[in-house]
Amino acid sequence: MADNGNYDRRPRTPKGREEPDQTPQKPSGNGPPPGGQGSPPGGGGVRPPRALFFMLALLVLGFFLIIGISGSGMSAKEVTFAEFKNLANSGQLKEDVVFRENGLYAVKIDPKDQTEKGQVYVELFGDAVVNRVLGEVQDQTKLKPRFERLGLGSQLLQSLIYLIPFLLILLIGWFILFRGLRSAGGGPGGVLGNFGKSRHKMLMKEKTGVTFDDVAGIDEAKDEVEEIIQFLKAPKRFMKLGGRVPRGVLLIGEPGCGKTLLAKAIAGEADVPFFSISGSDFVEMFVGVGASRVRDLFKQAKESAPCIIFLDEIDAVGRRRGGGFTTGGHDEREQTLNAILVEMDGFATGDGVIVIAATNRADVLDPALTRPGRFDRQITVPLPDVKGRLEIIRVHAKNKKLGPDVNLERLAKITPMFSGADLFALMNEAAIGATLQNKDFIEQEDFEEARDKIRYGRARKSRQREADENKLTAYHEAGHAVLQVLLKDADPLHKVTILPRGSAGGATFSLPDKDRYGFGLKWLKATMRVACGGRIAEARAMNDASSGAVADISTITRIAHTMIEEWGMSDKLGFVRYTGSDTRESYMPERQYSEATAKLIDEEVKRIVDEAYADAERMLTENWDKVEAVAQALLKYETLDVADVLKIMRGEPIGKPTVSDLLAEEARRNAANAPPPATDAGKSDLGPTALPNPA
Repeated sequence: MADNGNYDRRPRTPKGREEPDQTPQKPSGNGPPPGGQGSPPGGGGVRPPRALFFMLALLVLGFFLIIGISGSGMSAKEVTFAEFKNLANSGQLKEDVVFRENGLYAVKIDPKDQTEKGQVYVELFGDAVVNRVLGEVQDQTKLKPRFERLGLGSQLLQSLIYLIPFLLILLIGWFILFRGLRSAGGGPGGVLGNFGKSRHKMLMKEKTGVTFDDVAGIDEAKDEVEEIIQFLKAPKRFMKLGGRVPRGVLLIGEPGCGKTLLAKAIAGEADVPFFSISGSDFVEMFVGVGASRVRDLFKQAKESAPCIIFLDEIDAVGRRRGGGFTTGGHDEREQTLNAILVEMDGFATGDGVIVIAATNRADVLDPALTRPGRFDRQITVPLPDVKGRLEIIRVHAKNKKLGPDVNLERLAKITPMFSGADLFALMNEAAIGATLQNKDFIEQEDFEEARDKIRYGRARKSRQREADENKLTAYHEAGHAVLQVLLKDADPLHKVTILPRGSAGGATFSLPDKDRYGFGLKWLKATMRVACGGRIAEARAMNDASSGAVADISTITRIAHTMIEEWGMSDKLGFVRYTGSDTRESYMPERQYSEATAKLIDEEVKRIVDEAYADAERMLTENWDKVEAVAQALLKYETLDVADVLKIMRGEPIGKPTVSDLLAEEARRNAANAPPPATDAGKSDLGPTALPNPA
């Protein structure tokens, strides 16, 4: 258990008397270290031995540097042999000349007062050159050269002088690395040994702030997790009938479905320690650190049992071994995974340590990790259905001010395939949008705008387009909208707009009437025909084709390939799967069929797309008057809902203000709220015909 820092600083004397002592004792737990809070001013702690060693090394190097500089004397100037002879013959050199280290050294003096002016030397190489030069010096000058060999101590000293800069660079680099490792090993006083310590966070019940009441829309997963809580609270109850506590629980689900939130709720509900760590925290630049951290984590968990270990994003270290481009048994990830496997399988029956892991890539996990005995349970956390989305929306709406027109049931229906994270973002974006418009509460239109913003991007109302481009976009979206209404198997139309949103020039929104967990052939064909409507309408109206259909082409091509290669919806290719396994470990696509089959797949994809295009073109030709009416209404109103589109297709008037009417009304309101003009006309710079600024 962690020490709270209030330890007794007064040691007992043999006679039982208490005497004050100014030296704080070392705490036995994780309390404040000496020299920290509670220590006397000035530190009071002992300097770490590594820092002391570094200072001593610097002092020794400085001492040798001073000795080397002082022992080397004045620096020698290099001269040529001719200059050397001229100096000797003119009496500017001492008679005592020394040859050492392939160089001839002499002391330069003043001929008048014999004062020394420095050293000169001639650099020599090779024994033959040395003997010849020394002979010439003796014959042509009065100097007496002599050999001088450096002793072992002098050679060592000169070697150290040459090595001092390199040693200083190495020591500075070592010091910087040491400081980095110390900070990575955990707070002040951390040393290199702490680098292999676990970086987990331990949470208790009162620190999470999340309970099962905050988790909605995943009732089955929550029920299974509640059983884990019961195991931890009353393990003997289950052992009476021979059961044992599960060793591991693997949470599997798409991103944003609530896996981490569920783990936080477990920590909030269970009155046991909760160790939380991410899979990427195990892997560092040094090999073996991950395995060391795994061992340290499980050691601390066993000491705190019963407890829970939560490994978030376990696929960072739990990928299948020996596949892809890994480097074999010495790979850091594989060593970390091996340590996890050993620690999980080494539990005793009554240890009371449960490992909970979360991932959205269960297909790439190692089979040894997912076998019974390690992760005994695999809980799928799915995307919420309509009922689940409604529960999640109600949880997030508790602290929101909602308007009287808000319909949470409708909001749950218009958000199919939204995850829990998407719904949280929707509620938050709606609140932000209402705040920016100075509203007193959030209205239904704020939620719908937030839904479109999250799914398709922000509407770019200020973007200016040419008239032809605007007309092309209107016919493109009208083609989608009319087909969406005419095709009974397609999703119902929600609204259509020519306002740019995200990367699209316009958008046609559908409103699925139910959650779709599988795809029927009728719905797929209808969806493909709706995707073709935009290109067909713009080509007929403008006698041109644009790049605006790029998303539609991608959608219809992907659907056709999936129908043939995965779902067996081709009569020629039959009930066969042609796509390879999706392990995402290799850059090369896996293909298990011949060239003839590949050609047949291409022909079938082309046939399905051509049939969809022909049917869509026939339907739009038969209903072209409706397409033109919807396009003209889009040019006038910019955005139409499904009721407006149905009225237009029946030939009825819409009866709502146009964009020009709305702009004129806004200008009138701005003019009415504008401050009165200045009464001093003599100071006005405006002419008599100038118009006031609407701003």
